[in-house]
Amino acid sequence: MSRNPRPGEIYIEFRQVGQQVQVIAIDAATGVEVSAFGPVSTRQQDLQNLAVRKLKRRIEQMKAMQGGSKDPTLY
Repeated sequence: MSRNPRPGEIYIEFRQVGQQVQVIAIDAATGVEVSAFGPVSTRQQDLQNLAVRKLKRRIEQMKAMQGGSKDPTLY
């Protein structure tokens, strides 16, 4: 399957690891990937929202670094 990803397209994957759930979010256009963990009792939608927010923040940080500014993750 070969197609161009649409802007803003995000792939989400959930994996149970013991008593935790790992959620992975991948930006289809850039390939940037982040993950987060939560207890198995957490709603799947809440974990998904967390991972998507984390992914968007990471992409913003990468764009800021490309602009020649200092690393936005440092104080």
